[in-house]
Amino acid sequence: MPAEGPVTRPGQGRSRDKKTRRTSEAQLSTQIPPGSAPLPLTGSGPAAGALPAELAQWPACTLDEAQLGDLELLTSGAFAPLRGFMTAADAASVAERGLLIDGTPWPVPVTFEVPADTVPADARHVVLQDAEGSPLAVLSVAERRPVFEPADPGEPARVRLAGPVTALREPEHGPFRQLRRRPEEVRGELSGGTVLAYATWRPLNKRHLGQLRHYACQLNARLLLLPLVAGRAGVVTRPEALVRAVLAARQHLPAGTLVIPVPLARRLAGPGADLRAQAIVAAAYGATHLLADASEVPDPAGSPGGIKNGTLALPGVPIPVISAGEWAYDPRSEVWRPLALIEPGAEQGELTDSELGALLDSGAEVPGWFAPPSVARELRRARPPRAERGLAIFFTGLSGSGKSTIARGLAGALTERGDRTVSLLDGDRVRQLLSAGLTFSRADRDLNIARIGYVAAEVARHGGIAICAPIAPYASARAVARKLVTEVGDFLLIYVSTPVEVCEARDRKGLYAKARAGLITGFTGVDDPYEEPRDADLVLDTSAMTRDEAVGVVLKLLVNGGWLAGGPDGTPPPDPPAPAIRLGPTIRRL
Repeated sequence: MPAEGPVTRPGQGRSRDKKTRRTSEAQLSTQIPPGSAPLPLTGSGPAAGALPAELAQWPACTLDEAQLGDLELLTSGAFAPLRGFMTAADAASVAERGLLIDGTPWPVPVTFEVPADTVPADARHVVLQDAEGSPLAVLSVAERRPVFEPADPGEPARVRLAGPVTALREPEHGPFRQLRRRPEEVRGELSGGTVLAYATWRPLNKRHLGQLRHYACQLNARLLLLPLVAGRAGVVTRPEALVRAVLAARQHLPAGTLVIPVPLARRLAGPGADLRAQAIVAAAYGATHLLADASEVPDPAGSPGGIKNGTLALPGVPIPVISAGEWAYDPRSEVWRPLALIEPGAEQGELTDSELGALLDSGAEVPGWFAPPSVARELRRARPPRAERGLAIFFTGLSGSGKSTIARGLAGALTERGDRTVSLLDGDRVRQLLSAGLTFSRADRDLNIARIGYVAAEVARHGGIAICAPIAPYASARAVARKLVTEVGDFLLIYVSTPVEVCEARDRKGLYAKARAGLITGFTGVDDPYEEPRDADLVLDTSAMTRDEAVGVVLKLLVNGGWLAGGPDGTPPPDPPAPAIRLGPTIRRL
């Protein structure tokens, strides 16, 4: 069976290793001649003429989630006046001055990078498609510019493509499509009045609700909530869960509050760039003001922590940004209010994301002072207790380390308990089905791990436990599997660290001997590397313990972590520690 490693897709593999050799853009950029054939479409967007006959011959790129989001914002008009991905000159001008080359104010770069081998160097048009292979738009390439060459030969070089995009069809991916209205439609509905927008990757709690009501009243404004659905959502992980939580919060806000999911991904330049991008999108949907948490608003003087209260005009941003200031919970009056209005020493801060996550993992109730019942129900629905949540247990180690033996023993023990469904992804069935036809090349090893991770994620999605036991020698491949699973459940990495000498002595098939004799090549641990995990949740050495002892250690991890209720032998669990439902930390007054 082939060893395993990561799958490289467009938009992934953005290594920033210190050994990366950055290429000189000035020397290596490629300008596509302006006389190249224009895209043969009439008009723009889904209502344009028939698809061009050349579409099948043009190279295609499958976009990642962030790239899909940027494309939708470009084609819907949310990023107007941009009509495509920026050239290097525009991106540099925006970064330095907050202006496009033509002088138009614009706050953040909007660029498009792909592996260099994805698009031929002479390509004039590139089809941009979603994960299902549906063509969404065509990029007319005006510039091709190398951005870096990786030090790792297994990772492809990357190029940045620039040029206008022409929509071919309406996007169909992403949750709550019926709520994703076009900006001009929403602007028409909101025109003529003050509109206060709030964009978020996190569910709204009572602090948010109090601030939104307060500032909407001050401004006599209608509220526009923009849940950001490209990328991982805070606490609840999935974008659809974020939208449900925001919809649940809407009933506690003034009538007429609109909820519009927006596929805006986090910007690589950090929170300041995120805020500027949110303001651009909010303005496109008709907002006249944007409310932001104080910690997210940059201080004009440059000091860390953001401005505490007030309104700020950001370079390139068409609407003012209001910093909500410091608020806290007043337990004496049982309301959230500005910190200055609370008696010193009595104030309490909100739960952090990690504290709220721990509370939900344990199955404890969300306290009423933190979130209204409707939001609390959505939080519990999105993040059920660990004992009810899907889980992938991913063993990794050298051939002969004992990982398959432990995996089979663990599967048997869990099956005997009967409280969870168990799927074992190891042995002949995986070799014959998932791994059939794969070789020992790095790409095929990567693909093998991605396939195992995908199946494990589907098991976890439905609340089961998937036990996987591949060699998985490459850290990047294991990261791919972890990412697939953690979007829908939990992931535990167990490193079986048995020394290679012990593994070789156990080798009943003689694979190590054949590898050392040169009869087989690319064998992990002999002439192909094994990258020891630095992020393992548990490390086992089967040269120092029996199979039953190793299985017992894994079961103890599952019980102590809350994934199993009760002891490994079926006895009732010990009394759990008190759940973290205390009020948040006292706020330090500045």
